Amino acid sequence: MGSNFARVFAAQPALPAAQLVSVEADLARGLHAFSIVGLPDKAVEEARDRVASAIKNSGLTSPKSTNKKIVISLAPAELKKEGAAFDLPVALAYLLAAEDCEFDPAGKLFAGELALDGTLRPIRGALSIALLAKREDFKEVYVPEENAEEASLVSGISVMPVRTLSDVLTHLDKKKEFTLLPHTNVRKLIPVEVAEFSLSEIRGQESAKRGLEIAAAGRHNIALYGPPGTGKTMLARAASALLPPLSEDEIIEVTTIHSLAGTLHSGAMFHPPFRSPHHTSSYASLIGGGVVPRPGEVTLAHRGLLFLDEFPEFHRDVVNALREPLEDSKVSVSRARGTATFPANFMLIAALNPCPCGKYGTSECKCTPLSIERYRRKISGPVADRIDMWVHVGEMPPEKLAQHAKQNARETQEVRERIMSARKRQSERFIDIKDVSTNADMGPKEIESSANLSIKAEETLLSAARQLKLSARGYHRTIKLARTIADLAERESIESSHMLEALQYRQREL
Repeated sequence: MGSNFARVFAAQPALPAAQLVSVEADLARGLHAFSIVGLPDKAVEEARDRVASAIKNSGLTSPKSTNKKIVISLAPAELKKEGAAFDLPVALAYLLAAEDCEFDPAGKLFAGELALDGTLRPIRGALSIALLAKREDFKEVYVPEENAEEASLVSGISVMPVRTLSDVLTHLDKKKEFTLLPHTNVRKLIPVEVAEFSLSEIRGQESAKRGLEIAAAGRHNIALYGPPGTGKTMLARAASALLPPLSEDEIIEVTTIHSLAGTLHSGAMFHPPFRSPHHTSSYASLIGGGVVPRPGEVTLAHRGLLFLDEFPEFHRDVVNALREPLEDSKVSVSRARGTATFPANFMLIAALNPCPCGKYGTSECKCTPLSIERYRRKISGPVADRIDMWVHVGEMPPEKLAQHAKQNARETQEVRERIMSARKRQSERFIDIKDVSTNADMGPKEIESSANLSIKAEETLLSAARQLKLSARGYHRTIKLARTIADLAERESIESSHMLEALQYRQREL
């Protein structure tokens, strides 16, 4: 035999989209050698040993026991290949070239990590691979059994759950009476989100609850400030129960991100993510980074909530790095080995104390004026200007805390229904506008065409803008906030009362 060649198709999962990889195998006579070329990382290079053992333990001739020079090429060569998802296509390409199996690879995409006994282990980014398969007109995508539910979110392709290498070989060999059944592409009923806290568990704080309702309705950034122990963290965690479920496109978008990051714990994410990094988190963990750019917490919070407790305690560089994602809803990470742009359209909830000890304004406060000034200056003006709402969370009297919450048992549900109604009005308003789904997404053009200010509301805003010295950004963000308040009130136009309420949230007392 002279030289045998075979080609199957695989994919490199990545954000914003996976990339198609052609796995080519060439066998030639000569001294035994087994090499993988095409810019593989360590995990891909180690596939040689995993594939050889998996093939041997599946009852076939191991590549290591042949007197052949085996070259596996992953094309395009300039694309960095990472992860263990190439194990299955490498094994199939070799077996096809060695004539140990026979099938037509056209229209089929393969991905999976092989254990030494030939079973398949789950991989990251299966949904990203399924999306690529549909985009490139593949008919079938073969993934590990554990990834089938995730991949089946994509309609229009057959998702084939694979348990072992022997199973996929038997299925592909049409002469044998065994077939894999495609995973059923049926949307599950959206499960009920069980939040850690609900609004009914929080005594009092009516103004803070109102602010949180407005923020959730329009997906506005909000800062909760006040003494320690007043419920700021509980309010923030209760906010996750107020947001409506993700839309069909958002489910795929968010699930893809978390699948690639390895933070997906079920088949799909139906509810907005809630991320709460510690204040000691590094710049790279929050914004994204690494030698090869990886997404950070701002991307993992995409379409959901990013809660930053003890906001001024974050490193100043980390806080200032929030400027781009808060303004552009994306973040660009540039490193020597590559540049990547990740989505970062999230709602920020920041919690902070008025001073380092939290007792500012009382006789108990022992902070010096210098330490207070240094503490507050950690939040720069540009970052503060991008926060739409500043809401005070004050101390509650003991008698208020002792009250039972019988009357408030339905509070969370009622607030959520109002938020859902306001979100529906926004989606109908922006149905023909790309990349705009909530009031917070509006740009100057959308504000002009969709905000619908009354004459009195505009006069109120102009007067307040001069007195408060609002920046151009602050001016536009006030209009967006007032639009959300009007939506909650089920009004078509923004009235003066809506604008006045919006303006009170724009005043930063810290």
